Amino acid sequence: MRRFYARRRVSILAALSGLIASAALFNAPTASAALPTPISATTARSYLATLTVATEDRTGYNRDLFNHWITISGTCNTRETVLKRDGTNVVTDSACASTSGSWYSPYDGATWTLASDLDIDHLVPLAEAWDSGADGWSSATRQAFANDLTRPQLIAVTDNVNQSKGDQDPATWMPSRTAYRCTYVRAWVQVKYYYDLSVDSAEKSALTIYLASC
Repeated sequence: MRRFYARRRVSILAALSGLIASAALFNAPTASAALPTPISATTARSYLATLTVATEDRTGYNRDLFNHWITISGTCNTRETVLKRDGTNVVTDSACASTSGSWYSPYDGATWTLASDLDIDHLVPLAEAWDSGADGWSSATRQAFANDLTRPQLIAVTDNVNQSKGDQDPATWMPSRTAYRCTYVRAWVQVKYYYDLSVDSAEKSALTIYLASC
């Protein structure tokens, strides 16, 4: 009798687990941006502590100094490569332009079916990089930064959300979708650390606060 009740309890738990899994699948977005996984919050806090704190300097900035959307493979440039990476069921034409697919923007939780509704965000903006040390880089390093598919630096997001972000850092702008903020700041610190970029005092304070809750 005891075995019967034990088996029955296992069956009930299995059924509940199945229902939970089904619910999670039903509520999941139809597509999910595949930003390279950032460092852990613990590592991000460690990296942040080593970053130089300095006042930003925009002198001499010009977006054209960062050669972006270079050819990655065949006819595909960086933008098209990220669109294919971040979308679901993406179909491209002979020029590598996305003709159909589904894209989930993790900044605001919106799903799009037209590539024209998406921008490829430089998570650490080009102007922000310039202010933080990229003004002293070679052209080759600036190009590598602007097209970096290895670090968590490029991601497909809703176009007007990206435009509202502009060149702001986490002290003045964060994704409206709070569930993504920990990923965002971990990625931000990883990119700044890898490229030896500085942070200003307000930026460091904001990053410290957000990482504390990760």
